[in-house]
Amino acid sequence: MSKLYIVPTPIGNLEDMTFRAIRILKEVDLILAEDTRTSGKLLKHFEIGTHMHSHHMHNEHKTIENLISRLKGGETIALISDAGTPAISDPGFLLTRACIENGIAVECLPGATAFVPALVNSGLPNDKFIFEGFLPEKKGRQTRYIELAEETRTMILYVSPHKLVKTLAEFITYFGEDRQICVCRELSKLHEENVRGTAREVLAHFEKTAPRGEIVVVVAGKTIVKEAKKNKFQKEE
Repeated sequence: MSKLYIVPTPIGNLEDMTFRAIRILKEVDLILAEDTRTSGKLLKHFEIGTHMHSHHMHNEHKTIENLISRLKGGETIALISDAGTPAISDPGFLLTRACIENGIAVECLPGATAFVPALVNSGLPNDKFIFEGFLPEKKGRQTRYIELAEETRTMILYVSPHKLVKTLAEFITYFGEDRQICVCRELSKLHEENVRGTAREVLAHFEKTAPRGEIVVVVAGKTIVKEAKKNKFQKEE
């Protein structure tokens, strides 16, 4: 029976690969990989010989029609990304939507994703949070910051290492230098690091130590209670 499997892969530590993920990847007719060179190393490690096709942000619009045709023909396909769960700031949404529209079964396996351990590691409130992924590069970036400045829930962002210092400086501009944040770097890997503190303190750390690797930033939401008290005192004065 045709089906699209969304299969998470380790974000760093290969021991996070699940038995079920390995079995599915061995059983399907085709694996769609964001980067076949990166995924090739993973498949070799777990002795998975299933054929791979490239499926990434630059070609996903062009390949969907053919993939849907193959699925309708009875094939089973697994989608993986370079690391973590596909469709979370990675390709996957378009194909998943197309399958649903065409009545093709979709099954997403539970597994590794970077933002969940980052949120828990941060020590910031996690009963309510929002996932922002990557902020806009230029157009709309300032507008989004202005909107997020009023957000009361904990915020989770993905930031590339060469843009981290600039982004932390922007946090100070829009959120204030005392906003609590946590920068999680190289999660699940040998050199995992979680740097916690105010925006000013964390910026100072990475100005001295160049950031490397995969990075997730967790930002505390705006504290409404403090703002309300401040406004009250100002009115009394």
